[in-house]
Amino acid sequence: MHITSLRIELEITNGITLKDKRQVLRSLLDRVRSRFNVSAAEVDQNDSPRYATLAVVGVANDPSFLDRMMAKVADLVEAEPRAAVLARDLEFL
Repeated sequence: MHITSLRIELEITNGITLKDKRQVLRSLLDRVRSRFNVSAAEVDQNDSPRYATLAVVGVANDPSFLDRMMAKVADLVEAEPRAAVLARDLEFL
């Protein structure tokens, strides 16, 4: 069994209020969860309307499958026009 976690720091480009931020994150997290069957949540910077840190965790038998899947997750997040990726970190546990 292999476990990987992807941590992504985002800037919400038009985030003026926490409600704006929640709208972007809810949409993004729902798409990630449904397309890739992973766990995903906001894990840091909860009170900031412009910044967010997301964590995505996947479990599989093959580490190369996890690597490819997390690359696709990162591509999906980077394609979100309402958010800019500031940093990302992939870790195998």
